[in-house]
Amino acid sequence: MNEDRYFSPEPAQRQVARALYDEVKALPLICPHGHVDPRLLADPNYQWGTPVDLLIIPDHYVFRMLYSQGIRLEELTIPTRNGVTVDAPDHRRVWQLVCDNWHLFRGTPTSIWLRDELRDIFGIDEKINSANAQSIYDALSGKLASDEFHPRALFERFNIEVLATTDPATSTLEYHRALRESGWHGRIIPTFRPDAVVNIDTPDYDLQIQRLSEVSGIEVKDYQSYIAALEQRRAYFKSLGATATDHAALTAYTKRLSSGEAEAIFQRALKGNVSAEDARCFTGHMLIEMARMSIEDGLVMQLHAGSYRNHNTSLFERFGPDMGADIPTAGEFTANLKPLLDAYGNEKALTLVLFNLDETTYSRELAPLAGHYPALRLGPPWWFFDSLNGMRRFFDNVVETAGIYNTAGFNDDTRAYPSIPARHNVWRRASADWLADHVVRGIIDEEDAHEMIVDLAYRLAKQTYKLGGL
Repeated sequence: MNEDRYFSPEPAQRQVARALYDEVKALPLICPHGHVDPRLLADPNYQWGTPVDLLIIPDHYVFRMLYSQGIRLEELTIPTRNGVTVDAPDHRRVWQLVCDNWHLFRGTPTSIWLRDELRDIFGIDEKINSANAQSIYDALSGKLASDEFHPRALFERFNIEVLATTDPATSTLEYHRALRESGWHGRIIPTFRPDAVVNIDTPDYDLQIQRLSEVSGIEVKDYQSYIAALEQRRAYFKSLGATATDHAALTAYTKRLSSGEAEAIFQRALKGNVSAEDARCFTGHMLIEMARMSIEDGLVMQLHAGSYRNHNTSLFERFGPDMGADIPTAGEFTANLKPLLDAYGNEKALTLVLFNLDETTYSRELAPLAGHYPALRLGPPWWFFDSLNGMRRFFDNVVETAGIYNTAGFNDDTRAYPSIPARHNVWRRASADWLADHVVRGIIDEEDAHEMIVDLAYRLAKQTYKLGGL
């Protein structure tokens, strides 16, 4: 591959970009937000399974594209909601099907990530196609069976300094405890994700609350005991190394409820008798409460807004969530966040990292908000915009107003473990090229650019998420 890939073809800019990238290409990876299953690192005998188990079945970026072209998820042996797959799944056939259709990914981030993974991790420098599908499958299978490709060995090879997982509020964190007790030195930390017990329109909400009671040791029977149980869980997560929470909502709407109003809605939720407006108001109220808790316990708060989850109803009913059918929606932050910001936006003790799927809000709302309120930081381009062009648009739309120091650096936000180095590499190259453009145009000088590239690649994420050691 071209070692100057993603850099400008303009010689002066390309030369500066190359020097900036060289500054950071070997830095450790800070991974403060992602969805890697901690089980694969906790189990010293973990086995990847087949290349399809590793690279296809867990990755909705891959199978959503194939599905868009009429390839059924059953053909890819994606398990249904109840765990059923086709009888005796033939993963060689699945791999061949994916390779036969790999042209669909031309020009996409998925193509970039997998190409880099195959070359840099597995030593496979061939382009994927129908003819070489089985030889690549054999090569991958052989490597995955070897000790040097165990998840812990890859963690060290990837030069990951810290990796945060995302875990339900009701998790016992058994794998994180096992990691601590194993004596292995890799730093894996949990992240507190309370959506299932905060969003009261969650299916089987009463069962979620029952589970919250069980793991917290607090009988949740009213709003007061509910808050106490959430605070207990946050403390437990923090005791196992957590530095952050994560919250997903359709919008950034916040609203302060009185204790009586919150109690009334919560009681209706326990009975399964809530309206859409109840759910909207309660989630909005709880975002403010979570900000209050973050000031008290120091956990960084992340808010991911703007995804219409499970848009394909029939697919959701058969296969469940995270099947590639989540679609971005239009967003608004200035009015929606105001109740939270009125309460806590001026608190330096709060760090609220905002992620959004509506790019039109970058320059219109998010950069001005983060460029003013001490509590706010902007997360990097997320999900559909975690791409070379998405990163460039982010920088262009945000930095003039907010600077880079009101952003949170990079996080890979992936459950596809082998893609982590490739994702960081794209960010580091995109950052280097964007900074190089500013150098050659005289907006910043090279001395500042060399500091800024290290901040974007490493220091900002470490500082934002309170990961220590700067």
